[in-house]
Amino acid sequence: MPQPPTRIALAGALGRMGRQMVDAVQADARLALAARFHRSGIVGEGLVSRDEALAMADVVIDFTAPAASADLARVCAERGGPALVIGSTGFSAAELAAIADAAKTIAIVRSGSFSLGLNMLVGLVERAAKALESDDWDVEIVEAHHRHKIDAPSGTALMLGQAAAGGRGIDLETVARRVRDGVTGPRPAGEIGFAVMRGGSIIGEHSVGFCAEGETVTLSHSAQDRVMFARGAIAAALWVRGRPPGEYDMRDVLGFNAS
Repeated sequence: MPQPPTRIALAGALGRMGRQMVDAVQADARLALAARFHRSGIVGEGLVSRDEALAMADVVIDFTAPAASADLARVCAERGGPALVIGSTGFSAAELAAIADAAKTIAIVRSGSFSLGLNMLVGLVERAAKALESDDWDVEIVEAHHRHKIDAPSGTALMLGQAAAGGRGIDLETVARRVRDGVTGPRPAGEIGFAVMRGGSIIGEHSVGFCAEGETVTLSHSAQDRVMFARGAIAAALWVRGRPPGEYDMRDVLGFNAS
């Protein structure tokens, strides 16, 4: 017997990605759009309450805001489900801890980007950082997004920074330089720098430069349509249904972390 469609509830259904997800879910025969919900008190356009939506879903796809995502993870865990796919970024340490605690009870896929190409870039950055000595090769991450994005650096830029730091076997927070202003002095060896641009309707641009004396290696990714994020979130939703409790990422979904 074929498996019945995975029932999807969409959080933040009236947001930019929420609306994109509606179209993507409805176009996929493997899925059924079970419910849509937004912030408490927001009604109309076929929306239901959060509790109603959770009761109807196998998986919730959430592109909202950090505090809302952390609270949603807590509520899903208290109910014993559904599974959760989180695309929000900009979490505080406390919010990440709340999601990790919820993942002891339910399966959660959380990623700074659901793009297949971007997750391939993460792997390439990690390999390059491992191969290129930190004393000789400086790492700079540059990202650009639309004017409405509220967190900086982007969650994707931080993913890339974590990949570079991981390739060198160090903790990102010990070497990250998020801001440069004024007389900063010479660049310390091993530093991982971030630069941010916000403007217009840029969907997402990320590049990682490995800079040495006389040469630069640049690895980059350009997002041209938000549909790629929707495709990745759908892949995550299909993968996470029925998984044991735990916090996963897109590298798990794509099989990169398989032993």
